[in-house]
Amino acid sequence: MKKMTSEIKLLIVCSKNSGKIAPFITEQADALQATGLRVDYYCVEGRGWKGYLKNRKKLLQKIAEFHPDIIHAHYGLSGLLANTQRRIPVVTTYHGSDINLPKVYPVSKLSMLFSAHNIFVSEKNLLKAGLKNKYSLIPCGVTFASFEAVDKAVAREKSGLSKNDKFVLFSSSFQNKVKNPELAIAAVKLLKDVTLLELKGYTREEVTQLMYAVDACLMTSHTEGSPQFIKEAMACGCPVVSVDVGDVADVMGDTAGCYLASYEADDVADKLQQAINFENRTNGRKRITGLQLDNDTIAKKLIEVYKDVIRK
Repeated sequence: MKKMTSEIKLLIVCSKNSGKIAPFITEQADALQATGLRVDYYCVEGRGWKGYLKNRKKLLQKIAEFHPDIIHAHYGLSGLLANTQRRIPVVTTYHGSDINLPKVYPVSKLSMLFSAHNIFVSEKNLLKAGLKNKYSLIPCGVTFASFEAVDKAVAREKSGLSKNDKFVLFSSSFQNKVKNPELAIAAVKLLKDVTLLELKGYTREEVTQLMYAVDACLMTSHTEGSPQFIKEAMACGCPVVSVDVGDVADVMGDTAGCYLASYEADDVADKLQQAINFENRTNGRKRITGLQLDNDTIAKKLIEVYKDVIRK
């Protein structure tokens, strides 16, 4: 039976181990809900495949209460958990770490086997997965309303940053080794009077303020899928420097003020200096819009996937 969008009940299965649901998941869900879908969450608390599978009983209770038409799991571990029941079809999105980390990849492969449909956020991850059917390439989007323009001076005052110093915002915590903070720190040390800021402990609103306050955003990760950090920095018009990881090269394209660097500290430093010297907002938002990476467009693509799965 064909269902109208307003009749579809969607259960999102995702982790809450950090104390909150990842913003890119909740913002995607908000965009879906805005179309009329009824959306609810089951939040996993537990680590590793054993910790996830311990949630099965509570997940089944949630399914019995909510009666979803479809389940959308985020990351391979959540996909495996969601597929321990076979009554409600499961769509699983793989975000990068679940494909790129060797210890997690086998779990993701099991999730791919049992899921009714699989979504990959970057072509590199899709190629690594090697699926020949029941998949889509749909990156996570950006909610532009979350990144409304802020004057740099105002953003600096609200962020507690001095007016005249130079600041670079790193893509994550310095403790996150996948993000390769050692390279970022080494590169910034080669520059004069530039401070590298760690992205840790900030609210969503504070991150936006920082992206308008700093002179450049920097990503040096060993692996990525389709990093939200880059898309969000571009949505703010912040100059960006990144190594060629995930889908960054495709997302940045030839946007002036956005630079690809190698994994050599001197090259990263050189590109950072160019980004700092750019001294303007980039046309990153226009680029993101042109690539249809706004959450409203992404929501429409997801709904078509859901409808197709439900029809089967």
